[in-house]
Amino acid sequence: MIATAQAKFLRVSSMKVRLVIDAIRGKDIPTSQALLAQINKGSTALVKKVLDSAVSNAKQKGLTEEQLFISSITANHGGAWKRFRAASFGRATPILRRTTHLIVQLDLKTSAKG
Repeated sequence: MIATAQAKFLRVSSMKVRLVIDAIRGKDIPTSQALLAQINKGSTALVKKVLDSAVSNAKQKGLTEEQLFISSITANHGGAWKRFRAASFGRATPILRRTTHLIVQLDLKTSAKG
Protein backbone atom coordinates (compact mmCIF):
# COMPACT_ATOMS: atom_id res chain seq x y z
CA MET A 1 0.00 0.00 0.00
CA ILE A 2 1.57 3.23 -1.18
CA ALA A 3 -1.24 5.71 -0.51
CA THR A 4 -4.64 5.61 1.11
CA ALA A 5 -7.65 7.85 1.55
CA GLN A 6 -10.90 7.37 3.39
CA ALA A 7 -14.20 9.12 3.83
CA LYS A 8 -16.47 8.31 6.73
CA PHE A 9 -20.20 8.73 7.19
CA LEU A 10 -20.96 9.40 3.53
CA ARG A 11 -24.69 10.02 3.22
CA VAL A 12 -25.42 7.16 0.81
CA SER A 13 -26.06 3.46 1.30
CA SER A 14 -23.04 1.17 1.00
CA MET A 15 -24.97 -1.07 -1.41
CA LYS A 16 -25.24 1.84 -3.86
CA VAL A 17 -21.54 2.67 -3.54
CA ARG A 18 -20.55 -0.96 -4.15
CA LEU A 19 -22.23 -0.85 -7.57
CA VAL A 20 -19.72 1.83 -8.57
CA ILE A 21 -16.56 0.54 -6.89
CA ASP A 22 -16.95 -2.96 -8.32
CA ALA A 23 -16.42 -1.46 -11.78
CA ILE A 24 -13.08 0.18 -10.92
CA ARG A 25 -11.54 -2.31 -8.48
CA GLY A 26 -8.07 -3.42 -9.59
CA LYS A 27 -7.81 -0.97 -12.49
CA ASP A 28 -5.18 1.71 -13.03
CA ILE A 29 -5.91 5.34 -12.20
CA PRO A 30 -6.50 6.84 -15.70
CA THR A 31 -8.83 3.97 -16.63
CA SER A 32 -10.78 4.20 -13.38
CA GLN A 33 -11.18 7.98 -13.71
CA ALA A 34 -12.50 7.53 -17.26
CA LEU A 35 -14.96 4.88 -16.05
CA LEU A 36 -16.18 7.12 -13.24
CA ALA A 37 -16.87 9.87 -15.76
CA GLN A 38 -19.13 7.48 -17.73
CA ILE A 39 -21.02 5.75 -14.91
CA ASN A 40 -24.42 7.31 -14.33
CA LYS A 41 -24.85 6.86 -10.58
CA GLY A 42 -25.16 9.42 -7.82
CA SER A 43 -22.34 7.97 -5.73
CA THR A 44 -19.71 8.36 -8.49
CA ALA A 45 -18.96 11.90 -7.33
CA LEU A 46 -18.19 10.67 -3.82
CA VAL A 47 -16.00 7.82 -5.08
CA LYS A 48 -14.16 10.16 -7.46
CA LYS A 49 -13.46 12.62 -4.65
CA VAL A 50 -11.90 9.94 -2.41
CA LEU A 51 -9.93 8.47 -5.34
CA ASP A 52 -8.55 11.92 -6.21
CA SER A 53 -7.53 12.36 -2.58
CA ALA A 54 -5.62 9.05 -2.61
CA VAL A 55 -3.88 10.03 -5.87
CA SER A 56 -2.94 13.38 -4.34
CA ASN A 57 -1.49 11.58 -1.32
CA ALA A 58 0.61 9.43 -3.65
CA LYS A 59 1.80 12.50 -5.57
CA GLN A 60 3.11 13.92 -2.30
CA LYS A 61 5.42 10.89 -2.22
CA GLY A 62 6.73 11.67 -5.72
CA LEU A 63 4.67 9.19 -7.76
CA THR A 64 2.58 9.74 -10.88
CA GLU A 65 -0.89 8.47 -11.79
CA GLU A 66 0.51 6.12 -14.46
CA GLN A 67 2.53 4.22 -11.84
CA LEU A 68 -0.47 3.45 -9.61
CA PHE A 69 -3.46 1.13 -9.53
CA ILE A 70 -6.30 0.57 -7.07
CA SER A 71 -5.14 -2.31 -4.91
CA SER A 72 -8.09 -2.19 -2.51
CA ILE A 73 -11.35 -0.28 -2.41
CA THR A 74 -14.06 -1.05 0.13
CA ALA A 75 -17.41 0.42 1.11
CA ASN A 76 -18.43 -0.64 4.61
CA HIS A 77 -21.54 0.16 6.59
CA GLY A 78 -21.34 3.30 8.69
CA GLY A 79 -23.73 4.30 11.40
CA ALA A 80 -27.37 4.83 10.51
CA TRP A 81 -29.23 8.04 11.26
CA LYS A 82 -32.38 7.08 13.10
CA ARG A 83 -35.45 9.15 12.30
CA PHE A 84 -39.18 8.70 12.70
CA ARG A 85 -42.05 9.40 10.34
CA ALA A 86 -45.63 10.00 11.35
CA ALA A 87 -48.03 7.17 10.62
CA SER A 88 -51.74 6.76 10.95
CA PHE A 89 -53.53 6.50 14.31
CA GLY A 90 -50.86 8.56 16.07
CA ARG A 91 -48.08 6.05 15.53
CA ALA A 92 -44.53 6.59 14.30
CA THR A 93 -42.55 4.38 11.94
CA PRO A 94 -38.74 4.29 12.00
CA ILE A 95 -36.55 5.46 9.14
CA LEU A 96 -32.88 4.41 8.86
CA ARG A 97 -30.76 6.78 6.80
CA ARG A 98 -27.72 4.70 6.08
CA THR A 99 -24.12 5.92 5.81
CA THR A 100 -20.94 4.47 4.34
CA HIS A 101 -17.25 4.34 5.19
CA LEU A 102 -15.25 4.36 1.92
CA ILE A 103 -11.55 3.35 1.90
CA VAL A 104 -9.29 3.53 -1.18
CA GLN A 105 -5.76 2.06 -1.19
CA LEU A 106 -3.32 2.51 -4.06
CA ASP A 107 -0.22 0.51 -4.89
CA LEU A 108 2.52 0.47 -7.52
CA LYS A 109 2.07 -1.46 -10.74
CA THR A 110 4.52 -4.30 -11.17
CA SER A 111 7.08 -3.70 -13.90
CA ALA A 112 7.08 -7.36 -15.02
CA LYS A 113 4.09 -8.13 -17.21
CA GLY A 114 2.84 -11.67 -17.20
